Amino acid sequence: MSSEKVAFLRADVERLCAGLAELAPALRLRTLTELRAAVDEVTSPALAAAIAAAQEEGWGLRRIGAFVGLSHEHVRRTLAAVPPVVGE
Repeated sequence: MSSEKVAFLRADVERLCAGLAELAPALRLRTLTELRAAVDEVTSPALAAAIAAAQEEGWGLRRIGAFVGLSHEHVRRTLAAVPPVVGE
């Protein structure tokens, strides 16, 4: 990991997941599903904003896609879903 902050968060998530190993399968599955949804809820808007910022700087769809591991078509759809900035 290139970012210490990301590595720190990853270690916390790994500890959480390790602590779930003793739970009953249904509770473990529910908790992991909640965790996945929560992380996605936080990171998806931030990723979309970063993609939009890259495009505003003149980055092409393929270049953005290469950085984030998405196809240029997925990047295009992400940009289409980003609400326009009002007041700038």
